Amino acid sequence: MARIVRYLAQAAAYASFAALIGVFADWPVYTHFPADQGLIKLSFTHTSQRKAECRRRTREELAKLAPNMRKPLDCSRGRVPLTIELALDGDLVYRDTVPPGGFSGDAPSRVYERFPVPVGSHRIAVRMRDSARAEGFDYVLETDVQVAPRQVVVVDFRSESGSFVLK
Repeated sequence: MARIVRYLAQAAAYASFAALIGVFADWPVYTHFPADQGLIKLSFTHTSQRKAECRRRTREELAKLAPNMRKPLDCSRGRVPLTIELALDGDLVYRDTVPPGGFSGDAPSRVYERFPVPVGSHRIAVRMRDSARAEGFDYVLETDVQVAPRQVVVVDFRSESGSFVLK
């Protein structure tokens, strides 16, 4: 008899635990962002140009180096910072200078920003400078995009083609 009571108590404990998990699995309701908005994400990784040009080593310099170190070009590791701008409907909403990653400043720069926008048509202008030039931009994308409710539009950069891509 005591065994039956113990099994029933154990079954009741398991059932209440399962019911508790079931309730919290679907309640409270979480909305990622409102139904009347979309999201534009600026998200990419890019390696900018070097701070200094590579220089060709002379034969005498190469002769002084160990055989495994005889690279004809001497290149500095440092990279220039990225300057990036994002304008939505003519208003500048983001401008930043992103330093290169890594301890030596030779790794790619990483950009990740989110911009909630109302549903509808928007004009996006993305500009990026990855060189040592003082003014102007090396890459520019200006386009119209239609944002649906709860749609996420990702602005990415493809280094292989040298252009921005909307996904």
